[in-house]
Amino acid sequence: MGRKSSPPPNIIKAPPAKTPTLTQVPTQSLATQTALNEASNRQQRLNMEKGAELDRVNAQFFAGQDIRRTQATAAENRLSTRVAGEESRANIRTQGQEDRAQTAESGLQYRRGLETAGSQDRALTRVTGQETRATRAEEGRQTRATQGQLLRGQERQIGQRGLQERAAIRTTGAETRGIERTRGAQERLSEMRRGIESRAGIRTTGLQERLGTAERGRQERAGTRVTGQEERAGIRTRGRQERATQLQGLRVGGQEDRARIRTTGQQQRATDLQQEMFRRYKENRDFEQATGSYRV
Repeated sequence: MGRKSSPPPNIIKAPPAKTPTLTQVPTQSLATQTALNEASNRQQRLNMEKGAELDRVNAQFFAGQDIRRTQATAAENRLSTRVAGEESRANIRTQGQEDRAQTAESGLQYRRGLETAGSQDRALTRVTGQETRATRAEEGRQTRATQGQLLRGQERQIGQRGLQERAAIRTTGAETRGIERTRGAQERLSEMRRGIESRAGIRTTGLQERLGTAERGRQERAGTRVTGQEERAGIRTRGRQERATQLQGLRVGGQEDRARIRTTGQQQRATDLQQEMFRRYKENRDFEQATGSYRV
């Protein structure tokens, strides 16, 4: 009733292929290449051996160089240390010598300064004594003149005496202020000069210190001598100025004191004369009143 199925196809397999057989045929280029490769390998091994040998030789040489370099550096360091120590000890010796010389010079300059200050003080005391004695002598003369001229003076008013005293006080104050201003100016001038000299000495000392320890010591001694001379000169100048100022002050003060004493004496004599005249006037008036009463 239905159609019949067709039969399966018949598959025909191909016979298996045969394994090919390789036949080596020797050629000239292969042998040459092989020989070249062997020669190249031998050359590389030789080069490596020679390189290793050269490396060992170079390592030994440079190790010796390093050892010699280290030894030379150590020797140089020891030499430098020894020279530095010698220089340091020489500098210390020189510094000690310079310090001792500077101390001795400073002591000498200080003693000379003390001697100069003592002579200045003695001179000032001598001038002060002279002025004081002159003032006392003038006071004595004025006192004697006052006592001798008690009844021979001019007639003065009591108010005139006060005016003269105030004028004398004003004059004395003005002279005293002038003396103090002069003294202050002289002292400032002396201090300024001393400061200039000190700064110049410091600059000179600093410059010489940079030139070396020995030179610095010499310059410091020279600076100390110059400083001592300048200080002595400053002390002498200050002493002269102080003596001149004090002498001027004492002279002006003595003149003012003598003038004041003279004016006071004149005023005292005038007052005593006025009192004497008033006493005589009162006695005369009392006598006249008594006489008039008696007559009455």
